[in-house]
Amino acid sequence: MATLVFTAIGTAIGGPLGGALGSLIGGQIDRAVFGSGKREGPRLKELAVTTSSYGTPIARHFGTMRASGSIIWATDLVEAKEKSGGKGKPSVTSYSYSVSFAVALSSRPIRRLGRIWADGNLLRGAAGDLKAGGELRIYRGYGDQPLDPLIASAEGGACSAFRGLAYCVFEALQLADFGNRIPALTFEIVADDGAVSLAQLVEPLAGQIETSAALPGLRGFSDEGGPLAATLASVDQVYPLTSEAIGERLSITSAGLPTANMPTLPEAAVDSGEDSFGGAAGQMRRRAPEAQEVPDGLRYYDIGRDYQAGLQRADGQARAGESRIMEFPGALDAGTARNLANAAADRARWARDTLAWRVAELDPSLRPGAIVRVPGEAGNWRIETWEWREHGVELELRRLPGGPARTGEADPGRSLAAPDLIATPTVLVAYELPWDGAGVDARVIEVAASAQTPGWRGAALYLEQTGEMIPAGGSGSARSVIGRTVTALPASASLRFEPDAAFEVDLVADDLGLSNATLEGLALGANRALVGGELLQFARARRLGGGRWRLQGLLRGRGGTEGAAAVVLAPGAPFVLLDGSSRALDPASLGAPEAQSVIAIGLADDDPAVAEVLNPGLAQRPLSPVHPRSLRTTEGGLMLHWTRRARGTWAWTSGVETPLGEPESYLVGLGEAASPLLHWQPDRCELELPPALLGQLVTQYAGQPLWVRQIGRFANSDPLLLTTLA
Repeated sequence: MATLVFTAIGTAIGGPLGGALGSLIGGQIDRAVFGSGKREGPRLKELAVTTSSYGTPIARHFGTMRASGSIIWATDLVEAKEKSGGKGKPSVTSYSYSVSFAVALSSRPIRRLGRIWADGNLLRGAAGDLKAGGELRIYRGYGDQPLDPLIASAEGGACSAFRGLAYCVFEALQLADFGNRIPALTFEIVADDGAVSLAQLVEPLAGQIETSAALPGLRGFSDEGGPLAATLASVDQVYPLTSEAIGERLSITSAGLPTANMPTLPEAAVDSGEDSFGGAAGQMRRRAPEAQEVPDGLRYYDIGRDYQAGLQRADGQARAGESRIMEFPGALDAGTARNLANAAADRARWARDTLAWRVAELDPSLRPGAIVRVPGEAGNWRIETWEWREHGVELELRRLPGGPARTGEADPGRSLAAPDLIATPTVLVAYELPWDGAGVDARVIEVAASAQTPGWRGAALYLEQTGEMIPAGGSGSARSVIGRTVTALPASASLRFEPDAAFEVDLVADDLGLSNATLEGLALGANRALVGGELLQFARARRLGGGRWRLQGLLRGRGGTEGAAAVVLAPGAPFVLLDGSSRALDPASLGAPEAQSVIAIGLADDDPAVAEVLNPGLAQRPLSPVHPRSLRTTEGGLMLHWTRRARGTWAWTSGVETPLGEPESYLVGLGEAASPLLHWQPDRCELELPPALLGQLVTQYAGQPLWVRQIGRFANSDPLLLTTLA
């Protein structure tokens, strides 16, 4: 009985598989392999994005792949609004939106979910961190996966657990970064650890198909359904396969390379029958006229380019004329793709030679896929098909390349990869600065927010007043240069530049830095910093290692903070570089300075960051007078003099006296400044104590200090010691 064992699958579906299915295979396997409809099989395409439409096949993923998904459930957009402003300024209402939805990922179980891209940017990093607000839950597609609590609460008894389907659920995903819409998502799906095998691809027919074919270098593959023959043909174009029908089972193996112990065909058998090929010679050789089907390159998903489509050309160069590019929906590295393209081109060139050969006896070693030598013919040949006839076995053979294909390194090309930066908790310092002379003399509270890594993307700010959180906008995404002192800061009279004065500070992150400044730069305001309650400037900054810096060459007590500079500052004080990266709060939203805190809530803040406002009331407190003088009058009295200072004058650029900006009034007191024994309130920078009064004061209060304060609209300045009664 003549049995046809290799009817070419390539002929049936338009692609070469290099083998065939036997006529004895039918029924279930035939329908599974060839299919019964027009549904397409796996194909390579540019990265698709998440869709939601009925009838869209959910792919089976193998190895590691980047793929879009199908939205299978979603809520409406949820709107949140927040008011800010008021107290003399227009009230502003800002709106934000979030959405909850589920995305089907794979119709077979997966190991885990890796990175997620949204509109081309990373939404989930390799460490599993979401880079936008919300929550992610992953269901791997096993038969015992539970109901999702959010979907169950919304759908009730109609909720499905989607068992056998890998999917993920985004709950309350914040959409501000995506134009208040669901972004275009792609997912790094890890379905299996390690390389992909052909046995995994034919797994649904594991009982009917046997395979030991290796697919070296194949790191991922996506099967969107359709005939199994289409999947096998897609694989066969880069990983040559041979197939054979054994009873009602199909055996698929790799088309191997020539070996040292290859059998040699016997001499061709003669058959005089009219329907036999070769006639008296028993053989017939054909050669295709041109190598029109020689592939020029391979398009694939490049692992080195985050699974974007890549192209590797055979021999690394383009051929003249019309090119033929193989489309392979597998994940490869560039070197593997180049080698596969070279091998496919070599096979196509040599495969122009085919040979029909008749043997008189059936030899078990001469089966489809076997590599043999042919008497009188050079090179190696593979048996493609054989047919058992009455007068012998007729073989179809194809010429093989003379040796392994060329190998070499390949470049995947340059791509702009989305940065994978991990967000870390917010570090916060809030402080009040002296009035800078611009606008009204309102309070100036700034918030310096930072974090240990560049992945921090800012935080929402709130003012805590009488137990209520008042929205205060956002911090911005620029990290401020902040830290804490690690050495004591000595006391200073704040009278001149101190070239040898120094202290050390630990910044919150190693990648934050400080720089040097010249004396001219210091005069123009360079390298201003807040250290505890003091404003100072530094000329030299030297990194000691990591985030630790030594700052030397100091101008102390800047902006009227010489009172804070006059005492030793212990280690552990906040340090903030005043470089413009801090966020100034709206003065209209500020209440009383007492017991006020700022709260920051960022993406990685499990607990809010809270900071007490340093130097409360500093902006509205007048600067203390300077240059105290006490002179005895000719009558025996005492004349006290001092010089006022105007707030908001950090630099005297015009050389003209600056207006005080508020009524000129002073408080001169005797005794402790907090609870004076006696006080006077002159409206000029002087006070005369007549001889009689002076004698009485010396008698009663000898040794007590006399001091002066400038009286402001909102607060009094720090006291200036004028003299001590004696």
